[in-house]
Amino acid sequence: MTPRPESSGSRPKGTAGEKIPEQPTAAQQKSAAKKTAVPKQAAAKKAAPAKATAKKAAAAKTTVGKTVAKKAATKKAAAEKTAVEQPAAGTATAKKTAAKKTAAKKSAAKKATTVKATAAKTTAVKAAASKSTAAETVAGKAAAAKSPAAKTTAKKASAKKAGTAERAAATTTGAEAVAKKATTKKATAKKTAPATSTVAKSPAKKTTAGRSPAGGAVAKKSAVKKAPARKAPAGQAPAGDAGSAQVVPPEMEVAVSPAVDAVDRERLLAGTHHAPHSVLGAHPVPGGIAFRAFRPYALSVTVVSGELRAELHNDGEGFFSGLLPLREVPAYRLVVEYEGTVLETEDAYRFLPTLGDLDLHLIGEGRHEELWTALGAHPMTHEGVTGTRFAVWAPNARGVRVTGTFNFWDGTGHVMRSLGSSGVWELFLPDVGEGELYKFEITRPDGSKTQRADPLARRTEVPPATSSVITSSEYEWGDAEWLARRAEAPAHEAPFSVYEIHLPSWRPGLTYRQLAEQLPGYVKNLGFTHVELMPVAEHPFGGSWGYQVTGFYAPTARLGTPDDFRFLVDSLHRAGIGVLMDWVPAHFPRDDWALAEFDGKPLYEHEDPLRAAHPDWGTLEFDFGRNEVRNFLVANAVYWCEEFHIDGLRVDAVASMLYLDYSREPGQWTPNEHGGRENLDAVAFLQEMNATVYRRVPGVVTIAEESTAWDGVTRATHHKGPSGFGGLGFGLKWNMGWMHDSLQYMSHEPVHRKYHHGEMTFSMVYAYSENYVLPISHDEVVHGKRSLVSKMPGDWWQQRAGVRSYLGFMWAHPGKQLLFMGQEFAQGAEWSEAHGPDWWLLDPGYGAEPDHRGVRDLVRDLNTVYRATPALWRLDTDPAGFEWIVGDAADDNVLAFLRLDPEGVPVLAVSNFAPVTRQDYRLGVPDDVPAWHEALNTDAARYGGSDVINPDPVKPEPQSWHGRPASIRLTLPPLATVWLRPA
Repeated sequence: MTPRPESSGSRPKGTAGEKIPEQPTAAQQKSAAKKTAVPKQAAAKKAAPAKATAKKAAAAKTTVGKTVAKKAATKKAAAEKTAVEQPAAGTATAKKTAAKKTAAKKSAAKKATTVKATAAKTTAVKAAASKSTAAETVAGKAAAAKSPAAKTTAKKASAKKAGTAERAAATTTGAEAVAKKATTKKATAKKTAPATSTVAKSPAKKTTAGRSPAGGAVAKKSAVKKAPARKAPAGQAPAGDAGSAQVVPPEMEVAVSPAVDAVDRERLLAGTHHAPHSVLGAHPVPGGIAFRAFRPYALSVTVVSGELRAELHNDGEGFFSGLLPLREVPAYRLVVEYEGTVLETEDAYRFLPTLGDLDLHLIGEGRHEELWTALGAHPMTHEGVTGTRFAVWAPNARGVRVTGTFNFWDGTGHVMRSLGSSGVWELFLPDVGEGELYKFEITRPDGSKTQRADPLARRTEVPPATSSVITSSEYEWGDAEWLARRAEAPAHEAPFSVYEIHLPSWRPGLTYRQLAEQLPGYVKNLGFTHVELMPVAEHPFGGSWGYQVTGFYAPTARLGTPDDFRFLVDSLHRAGIGVLMDWVPAHFPRDDWALAEFDGKPLYEHEDPLRAAHPDWGTLEFDFGRNEVRNFLVANAVYWCEEFHIDGLRVDAVASMLYLDYSREPGQWTPNEHGGRENLDAVAFLQEMNATVYRRVPGVVTIAEESTAWDGVTRATHHKGPSGFGGLGFGLKWNMGWMHDSLQYMSHEPVHRKYHHGEMTFSMVYAYSENYVLPISHDEVVHGKRSLVSKMPGDWWQQRAGVRSYLGFMWAHPGKQLLFMGQEFAQGAEWSEAHGPDWWLLDPGYGAEPDHRGVRDLVRDLNTVYRATPALWRLDTDPAGFEWIVGDAADDNVLAFLRLDPEGVPVLAVSNFAPVTRQDYRLGVPDDVPAWHEALNTDAARYGGSDVINPDPVKPEPQSWHGRPASIRLTLPPLATVWLRPA
């Protein structure tokens, strides 16, 4: 790892009035030497000097001059005597650290010839400094030993590189004691003693066990003999700073300052550092291993590694640093002291990235199909340490920090690193786990800051709170049998009857787990094959019903946890009920804590304001042409199907995605590259989403809410149609035309219906152009549209009869069925998310309860007969499964048709939408059916009808009718639908 640039050398800790500690005695030195944490080899070599008397130590220094002459012969021996091999800088060829010194220190006067003169000058200083030097060479300086400060001017610091004699003395580990530079850096100059006119007085060097001055003195040093400093002439650069002509053994280097330099310091404080791990943590540098910590509000930080305990120097503003004479970075922890508490923890900045190159490559390509496993917050064990990995895509951000309950919502000390050009920021935080709240603090390109919820948060706070929540799933599924058989037949060739539900209001106040106790039984009793959940993904405004999503990867916390939602899905599966979910990839709200201009610029939304703003809903449209955004949505679709076992996605507002001019006036949109109005990016996105989901999750179905005549919505993506486009690849499509036309017809008074007869027959003109679902959805029973029963004309009896006849016609018509909650028992009021269905209508104490219960009983029987009759669903998308008997009896308000299964077994469906009984009504039928009997009659008394029925089998007569060789005569009840099967 590349060492950090050398600091200016001034020690920010010292002050002008700092007390110089007393020099330790020889006995204290010996005791300290025994406690040192340096390698045993170094300790053994220091034993003899540690036992020597102070006189002996002084005498040893007088021989330095002799060592100069013998340097060439004894270089190898000197290197072996070094307690820790940490060479001091200063070779003839300029080292990187020397090159970064100030220009003033590179004086030509301090070249090789000056070195010899300097060595001679040093002798006079040695005698006076020997006592101080000996005291500073205590090995290990254990828990409380403090080395005395050198009483000299700032110029004295340069003498560490001054002469050959001193470099010979540096064969012991004392050579790491790097003196202060004459010119100090701005960051540290603020803490030095007041300067004189030309020379700043060096502050006292205060060290404790494990603490190194910012100027570079090594914490926890082995026993060394420190070379005494010399005084340089006033105004002259120290000789030791000369970058060339220094005769220094090539294996020795000058130890650099471990303190964070001014530039990095400023960027870390501002939260705009792209690579905090390159500065903070432990890094090999000349002289050993530099430890740097950024712990705002901490009183002290101590490095702990085995028996080693080294207190780092407090550099101010939350920065701590120290230089340890170690050969390599050890496994270590930090002991951080705050006011009133002490915390031992791992260093977040010692870990390698948790995301690999493959993840980043796939994210950049927009092909990471399991994006939720790479981004977001994930509790994990990384390099043997438990914690949480945070990752977020914010390519325009100047910096990103994590903030949350674990740091009291102050992310200053938790700066994330940028992983290259991917735009992804990542940080692993040890000891942070499930349940913690968090957000990302993003510095925008203009320097302003914003706190954002995690776009890939898998759990959120309960709205209106907006924080993300760290979570992981421990749920054990019990629906293996369901999953194994759901792919046995495609949805368009299987019974598919859907009960649409808004979970928060179905039974207001129930949680996911409480719903799991009631919903599966209710739906199963009514015979529906599936439930469709209105958007479950987190949304801030309940009045949007979930269609303005902010947490695309999180089930709404209003009803419980993600595992609680899994429990609900599991319960439905074990009851034999499939689970569909509304999914909203078309747009998102503008909340300033969510996706809108997430990192200060348009990111998830299109950069063109005309394409970004949705004209109808005041929201923003996704930029489907951007790889990462498309990936975000495609992976989201897969996420719900794989992680929550969702059986199908009903995709909302597809039409608004497909057309550039959707709800836009001329001049408010820009044509595509071919001059057309099709949104080619959205087309490609929908094709990719469908292809990916069907490939990865067999048995699922995707359903498009698409209200136009776009060609090929349910055609395979590789089959091109007349328009030149491949199909969008959906499995089913809502038949909005049928819904609109049929409800329009039913709203007319029966006497006028003959003029609108085509509204009930037109759907068969295009019935096989797509794979259709016939929806009576939430959209049709709100905002003044009235509930289904209230749309019907006439009195209360006629209204209920109209609903029953309509449902019978709907269940027999080609296509799948969908009915919104509350309509199954003819609720008269519109739906409101505030209070849900009017369940009191089914209270036995209510006078009209039989009327409502009768409609619900009909729905149950419709589903029961439907599921048992393949002719009603097996060939829904094949014209061979349908034959008109009579479609033009407008004056009678009568429709009759056959449904056929693959073996040709028919079902005859007859609807009379007039409020009169028609006796002996003749209908043409196939001649190969000997008799017909009623399978279902919506006018039966148990449904609340007038009980006009055909109780006996009806035999064909050899009289041709309606182009058929035979015919039957039926009694048609008023406002009713009758199903007949071969007897």
